[in-house]
Amino acid sequence: MKDQKHKNPNLYEPPGGMLIWIIISIELLTFIIGIAVFLYRRQGAYELFAQSQALLDKGLGTINTMVLISGGFFMAQSLQQLKNGQAFKSLRNIRLASLMGFVFLLIKGYEYYDKILHRHTLEANDFFTFYWLLTGFHFIHVLVALIILLFLARGIRKGAYNQHQYEDVETGGAFWHMCDLIWLLLFPVLYLLP
Repeated sequence: MKDQKHKNPNLYEPPGGMLIWIIISIELLTFIIGIAVFLYRRQGAYELFAQSQALLDKGLGTINTMVLISGGFFMAQSLQQLKNGQAFKSLRNIRLASLMGFVFLLIKGYEYYDKILHRHTLEANDFFTFYWLLTGFHFIHVLVALIILLFLARGIRKGAYNQHQYEDVETGGAFWHMCDLIWLLLFPVLYLLP
């Protein structure tokens, strides 16, 4: 019966379960509202926002974008391999996804250190208030996703998850992909928008 459920998915049983999709919807709505307020405030202080944006490291932001996209790829591979009964390959890829999360946090941590060093803190101006709030909230999400992936990797290693029992991995993957999507919304708005 469990296998049948996965062969014929429906709207009421999305991958990972309905609860994770409610959480993802709320999180996305929160970030979209934050971005909308950022864009609204930017209209009234375009020069300040442009000058502040020029202080961000587009190279590091681009690298972090590629890191998260790579992590998303590894996570998708891990889930597919687990569903195919390839637990060893699945474990390797979920560990690679975890590594990408760790690398993202290290790079972002370095960016934060640089901003603090140059006094571009939360109180510096409106741009940096939004920068810190939006990227900081995202940082926390990636940290939570990384912890989830580490627990899932442990479960795969111990045999708790396999081709018949992978719903938790699917749920963790959905949360991870949400982090990717949020960054793909934040990066162009904060770093690239002319």
